[in-house]
Amino acid sequence: MRTLLVLNPHAAGGKAAALAKPLKTWLAKNQPDWQLAIAHNVAIGRRLIDAMPQGSRIVLVGGDGTFNQMLPSLLAGQHSAALVPYGSGNDLARALGLRGLSWRKALALAASQTPQRMDIGLAEFEVLQVSKDDQKDDQLESQKENRLHSVPFASSFTTGFDSSVGLRALNGPKWLRGLPRYLLATVRELLHFRKWGLVVLADGKPIYTTEALFASTLNTPTFGAGMPAVPHASIYDGQLNLLLAKNVSVWQTILLLPDLLFGKHLNHPKVHTQPFQTLQIKSDTTIPLAADGEYLGTSQNIHIRILKGQLPIVAKS
Repeated sequence: MRTLLVLNPHAAGGKAAALAKPLKTWLAKNQPDWQLAIAHNVAIGRRLIDAMPQGSRIVLVGGDGTFNQMLPSLLAGQHSAALVPYGSGNDLARALGLRGLSWRKALALAASQTPQRMDIGLAEFEVLQVSKDDQKDDQLESQKENRLHSVPFASSFTTGFDSSVGLRALNGPKWLRGLPRYLLATVRELLHFRKWGLVVLADGKPIYTTEALFASTLNTPTFGAGMPAVPHASIYDGQLNLLLAKNVSVWQTILLLPDLLFGKHLNHPKVHTQPFQTLQIKSDTTIPLAADGEYLGTSQNIHIRILKGQLPIVAKS
């Protein structure tokens, strides 16, 4: 099996770029047949993966955003995947049992472990607005106004408040990483607090029709750099999980955040969770979207479904 190791030098606020030489040295000593490539933008990364023979092994060095951006090519080529966690959020790495592993140990695991098949989510929607102020240039390459999009995701697909927080986190200070970066973004977003009128259908049945703070989908137990959003979620169980924050005020939201940080929000009367196979979200106005923390623009009608066992991936047993 051919193996391609792809480094995103922009991951972890650009700190991942320093791994290029150590990775080359490690490969020469341990896996000389592996190919190392540096993906300076999304288009380059996808072209590199697309050029590999079908069913190759693709090892990605980066975080949730890196994995999300390469996911379409992983699926199209029927490749198996491995992740060397080196990002700001690393929620997929947590679900795979890789959080805290050194890059050397993660590479050794990628070389030796048999992949397991994980579920992937797929969101379909029409992008109604994308601003260059809202996105990095490489993200804009695949985003066009008024165009139907089909976007796979590995960890989460967010709509509403948490998508806005994710955008602020992406544009936050580079020296701040992980959960503190998301907490700062949350505080800033609270200054622009708003809600959306939503109609939510799970597996074809209406479950919510009024204003909401967000209606987000989790494949992994955590999002936002470790917040235990749906602690019982699994990437292997053949279902996705809805996390819905109902019609809350700004003060109720502030009081709810500590519960969310410590996984105590599931019994809150304003919070609803539910497993599903398919989900439809209709908004009375444009609502911001993000996949695995990557901002996508805004839409009003979103369809989400599960792709069971779609991607072979290395996990720590």
